[in-house]
Amino acid sequence: MKIIPAIDIIEGKCVRLSQGIYQTKKIYSVNPLEMAKKFYDHGIRNIHLVDLDGARSSKIINYKVLESIASKTDLSIDFGGGLKSEKDVEIAFNSGAEKITIGSIAIEKPKTFQSWLLKYGGNKIILGADVKNKFICINGWIDKTDHQIYEFINYNKSKGVEYVICTDIEKDGMLNGPSFKLYQSILKNCNIKLIGSGGISKISDIEKLSEIGCHGAIIGKSLYEKKISLKDIKKYIIAKC
Repeated sequence: MKIIPAIDIIEGKCVRLSQGIYQTKKIYSVNPLEMAKKFYDHGIRNIHLVDLDGARSSKIINYKVLESIASKTDLSIDFGGGLKSEKDVEIAFNSGAEKITIGSIAIEKPKTFQSWLLKYGGNKIILGADVKNKFICINGWIDKTDHQIYEFINYNKSKGVEYVICTDIEKDGMLNGPSFKLYQSILKNCNIKLIGSGGISKISDIEKLSEIGCHGAIIGKSLYEKKISLKDIKKYIIAKC
């Protein structure tokens, strides 16, 4: 299972939010590139880079951060946040993204989303399924929809989606454990490569996500608040090799 640190960007800085609320912003680094290099030095090979300014404004903004990390490290970068136009998708890939994460457009403009799947491939576009009480939320988690999680995933899988990042909004940034039951239920009802996100606070959380069959685990605040150390991550990666 892949361990995938999240680097969330506001105004070029590495930050974390709680439950997606921008007013809870806490700055952890003014240099995301140095943070990314530190992750790589501890055996991490994948990161989840989120343009929070982009998510709020519905257009790509922090692509220069993506460009910098992609050109100066060997990390595989999944980039998301505000990608709502063909131009922005092209900018993300041209700036060095290995994959992109798309959420809101899959709800608001499904035909556009499906055209991107056809153009770039299901192995390049991750479906972002941000969920609250089993219903999908979009536009920076502000708007709750009537799309139920299982139907949303299975419909998009039928259109070519291979990967899903599922974030339980109520767990995100709270350090109180992932939504194991939700992920088990998704894996039971949907044949998909699932990446769990939100709530991870200790190595045993990562181990349990692996045991239930998750393809990857996104970790954020637990790293920045040193609930999980990079040395522990490195030991885990070496042990699983």
